[in-house]
Amino acid sequence: MDHYDSQQTNDYMQPEEDWDRDLLLDPAWEKQQRKTFTAWCNSHLRKAGTQIENIEEDFRDGLKLMLLLEVISGERLAKPERGKMRVHKISNVNKALDFIASKGVKLVSIGAEEIVDGNVKMTLGMIWTIILRFAIQDISVEETSAKEGLLLWCQRKTAPYKNVNIQNFHISWKDGLGFCALIHRHRPELIDYGKLRKDDPLTNLNTAFDVAEKYLDIPKMLDAEDIVGTARPDEKAIMTYVSSFYHAFSGAQKAETAANRICKVLAVNQENEQLMEDYEKLASDLLEWIRRTIPWLENRAPENTMHAMQQKLEDFRDYRRLHKPPKVQEKCQLEINFNTLQTKLRLSNRPAFMPSEGRMVSDINNAWGCLEQAEKGYEEWLLNEIRRLERLDHLAEKFRQKASIHEAWTDGKEAMLQQKDFETATLSEIKALLKKHEAFESDLAAHQDRVEQIAAIAQELNELDYYDSPSVNARCQKICDQWDNLGALTQKRREALERTEKLLETIDQLYLEYAKRAAPFNNWMEGAMEDLQDTFIVHTIEEIQGLTTAHEQFKATLPDADKERLAILGIHNEVSKIVQTYHVNMAGTNPYTTITPQEINGKWDHVRQLVPRRDQALTEEHARQQHNERLRKQFAAQANVIGPWIQTKMEEIGRISIEMHGTLEDQLSHLRQYEKSIVNYKPKIDQLEGDHQLIQEALIFDNKHTNYTMEHIRVGWEQLLTTIARTINEVENQILTRDAKGISQEQMNEFRASFNHFDRKKTGMMDTDDFRACLISMGYNMGEAEFARIMSIVDPNRLGVVTFQAFIDFMSRETADTDTADQVMASFKILAGDKNYITVDELRRELPPDQAEYCIARMAPYTGPDAVPGALDYMSFSTALYGESDL
Repeated sequence: MDHYDSQQTNDYMQPEEDWDRDLLLDPAWEKQQRKTFTAWCNSHLRKAGTQIENIEEDFRDGLKLMLLLEVISGERLAKPERGKMRVHKISNVNKALDFIASKGVKLVSIGAEEIVDGNVKMTLGMIWTIILRFAIQDISVEETSAKEGLLLWCQRKTAPYKNVNIQNFHISWKDGLGFCALIHRHRPELIDYGKLRKDDPLTNLNTAFDVAEKYLDIPKMLDAEDIVGTARPDEKAIMTYVSSFYHAFSGAQKAETAANRICKVLAVNQENEQLMEDYEKLASDLLEWIRRTIPWLENRAPENTMHAMQQKLEDFRDYRRLHKPPKVQEKCQLEINFNTLQTKLRLSNRPAFMPSEGRMVSDINNAWGCLEQAEKGYEEWLLNEIRRLERLDHLAEKFRQKASIHEAWTDGKEAMLQQKDFETATLSEIKALLKKHEAFESDLAAHQDRVEQIAAIAQELNELDYYDSPSVNARCQKICDQWDNLGALTQKRREALERTEKLLETIDQLYLEYAKRAAPFNNWMEGAMEDLQDTFIVHTIEEIQGLTTAHEQFKATLPDADKERLAILGIHNEVSKIVQTYHVNMAGTNPYTTITPQEINGKWDHVRQLVPRRDQALTEEHARQQHNERLRKQFAAQANVIGPWIQTKMEEIGRISIEMHGTLEDQLSHLRQYEKSIVNYKPKIDQLEGDHQLIQEALIFDNKHTNYTMEHIRVGWEQLLTTIARTINEVENQILTRDAKGISQEQMNEFRASFNHFDRKKTGMMDTDDFRACLISMGYNMGEAEFARIMSIVDPNRLGVVTFQAFIDFMSRETADTDTADQVMASFKILAGDKNYITVDELRRELPPDQAEYCIARMAPYTGPDAVPGALDYMSFSTALYGESDL
């Protein structure tokens, strides 16, 4: 494929692919395209002394189509066929389509058969393809071509005109000012543009179309009403019309293009000179900035504080983040401008640009390298200085942190060690205080390392001459003195705690035993109260029986529980006697538990009150569950009979619908008997509905005695009624088809046998593949198109399946069509007698009025040498009804 073929094919096939969608979106476009394309074709066919009237009819034989291509291309096509048969017409159209394809145009979905058959959509699509190739493709404006080039040409020509804004080839032309502006731009003497008004589109359009037809030899391709009367005029029609204006003014456009070329050259020269000036200024500014910046980066004056060094680092970061990036961009842009300038000069055959001395790109790169070297050294110096000061600040901060942690830990420790809290404490509190004191001693020993670290850090800061060493030393000495005092107070408190511990051990043993026995007994009573008051929800008799058994087992444990209660109260009474006897100072209650004897007695009384209430609730629920169980069994007994009965009936009806026992009348009688027996079964369904309502009112949600729910039964019953009614209807339709088509019982049996054989899934319907196999087995030899036609008859809703009724309808019609066609033609020959035609009066005299008018509407006028007024070609009636194959 040459350059045009590879480059342009996709550009011009896109409108072709959109053809179908456009026509479907707005049928009014078809009218506009008919009118525009017809006028465009006639503008060329006039050169050959002919024209067309009906675009889809006059191109059917291919003769005028080939003539049109010869006129617009200036080339000779192959010799056309002069015969009148369909094959001759197809041959001529194919020659024309082959010629179009030879010009690099890919024809999508356009075949000769559609053109010969007068397919309007395909004919308009073909003419549009020709217009694109021979009228629009070669349009080129400022490196754009075809549609984009034509649009750009319109925009350039109409730019100076008020209220004209061409953005497309549809609504931008509705007001007519675009057409008038194109004419006025090239032939201002033809139109007084100042008198035109945007709110009068009909006048504007008629003015433009009339002037173009009269003075520019551009035929009138559209009426003003066609454009104004539609919300969005057809784009293809407008493009075709506008392309005629382009070709009419192409000579003026070439002169304008030459002037534009000169202006473009001058503009390039001016742009190059501006680039030279910009380079010189940008280079000078960049070198001056580098000269000022390097001394600042080479300054190595140290600072004594971390804050001052951090400020220097922040200034350096600002330089990197804020000041340098724009300069990097300037340097990059400078190199880009230099390279772009040299390229443009070279392409224009101009001498290369030589910057001023010291401002070459290499000079700037050298200066930039010195800047980056100074920058690197400055950054390394900053980091080293910061690391040195960080070491001192780190040691000082470390001392402060450790000292603060130690001081926070020791805060309040001296006062704690001097407390007398053990004098009124219980034994458990004494033991807790001892354990707490042991933990404190361990913690005290662990803090020894921190004190030593604090002293070591203070010593290192003194050796490094830290500026705040006096305050560090004073703080360190205070910490060491406090540490020695804490050690003495710790030993004194340990001795006091150990003496007090021995006095309270006896009482503590009794408290501990009371707590060990009171806690589980209290938990048992709380659990019992919770269980006795717990709201239960059960759904079966077994569940309520389980709850009753568990409750009886609980009541059996109550005597032993009362014995445990009395034993616990005895321990508490013994403690009271010891306290009174030995005058022990008891600071508080039992430390091991908060359970008092009063609480134990109160909870025990509550448990005894809840037991009879639980007995009554369980008894009532047991009676309710027994009633629910009777309802379940009553429903299940009926559902387990009705469910299988419905399934059995469904299967029996399915077998009847596909078997071939007896005549269709026998099958119909059998099915009606089934229908009667099914209807008589309805009272049992109603009775089951009543039982189901009782179950719902009792809030019963499951039934272990059956797998059937009422919803299952309802759905099955409705399906059964629907299936028997549909099956009876299918058999009745088969009887009607048999009687109407004259099909014998043997033929019906043969049709049923074939259908059942290829109904592999036994659903009463054949899918597409099964139907194709069935037709082949019956002797049909067909291609995809023929099979698609048959499927459109038997499956008009495109469900992908063929029912038996559709199958026999198709088979009966196929059997009858040939005989009917022969009989009709024989009858017409009898009416015509020895003539080759039949008159309108003869038809109206021999046939009923409605049938006579039906025939007249479908017959073509007879044009033979023996024709008389009102003569009709009765052979055309066969073509209209049965196709050319029956002629």
